[in-house]
Amino acid sequence: MRNFKLTLSYDGTDFFGWQTQPGLRTVQETLEQALADLTGEERVRVNASGRTDTGVHALGQVVNFHSTTPYAPEVILRAINARLPADILLSRAEEVPANFDANRHATRKLYRYVIHDGPVPNLFLRRYCHHSRYPLDAAAMARAAVVLRGTHDFRCFESEWPNRQSSVRTITHLTVNRFGEWMWLNVEADGFLYNMVRAIAGTLLNVGRGHWPEEEVARILEAQDRTQAGPTAPASGLFLMRVGYD
Repeated sequence: MRNFKLTLSYDGTDFFGWQTQPGLRTVQETLEQALADLTGEERVRVNASGRTDTGVHALGQVVNFHSTTPYAPEVILRAINARLPADILLSRAEEVPANFDANRHATRKLYRYVIHDGPVPNLFLRRYCHHSRYPLDAAAMARAAVVLRGTHDFRCFESEWPNRQSSVRTITHLTVNRFGEWMWLNVEADGFLYNMVRAIAGTLLNVGRGHWPEEEVARILEAQDRTQAGPTAPASGLFLMRVGYD
C-alpha cells in the first residue's frame, strides 16, 4: 500500500463544499471518483488538510490517499487532471511516507479573503470576491486587526460554538492590503474554527465602513460572544491559499 500526497485547486462556486454529502456535488466525491476510475479500486478515500464550506475556493488544498496503484506520481497527476472537471485541478502529486496524514500533520494554513469596494461590481470576478457597497478604510481595518494576532480564544468568531474541543488558536500573520479598488485579508494560523476567517472578515468590514470604531474588535475578542462580532462574510471571497507542514 502506497501513500500519495496531492495538492489541488478548485473553484468552489458550484460545489456544496469539500465533504461528501449524499446527492450533492462535492470536491471530495468528485476527486475520489476520478481516483477510483484511474486505479480500478472500488473505493479510494482521500484525507484532506481540512474542509472548506460551500462556495469557498482553494489554491493549495492538500490531501493524501493510500492505494496499491503501480502508477508513478507524475502519471497520476496527468491522468487525474484528464478525468477531473474544469473547476478542479491538481498542481502536484508525490509519494510520501506511509504515516503522512494531510490533516493531522498540518501545522499552519493561510487563507485569503478578497474584497472589491469599487462603485460598480466586477462582472467577471464576482464569483471570486465579496463586493462591498461601501468604500472601505483599509488602514483602519489593518489597525483594528492587530489585536487578533497571537494566541487567543476565538469563540467569538466561531459559528455553532462549541464544535471543537478548544477554541484557542494562534494567528501568526494577519494583514489587510489594498491595490486600487481591491482589498485582501491574509490570515495564517495553526488552525481555524468553523467560519472563523469569514467572521473576522465580516467584523473588519464593519470597521472599514465606519460602522464600528477600531477599538470594537478588541472588545469583541474579550467578550467571547459570537453575537457581538460582525456577520459571516460571503463564501465567494474566501480562498485556502496554502497548507504548511514542518
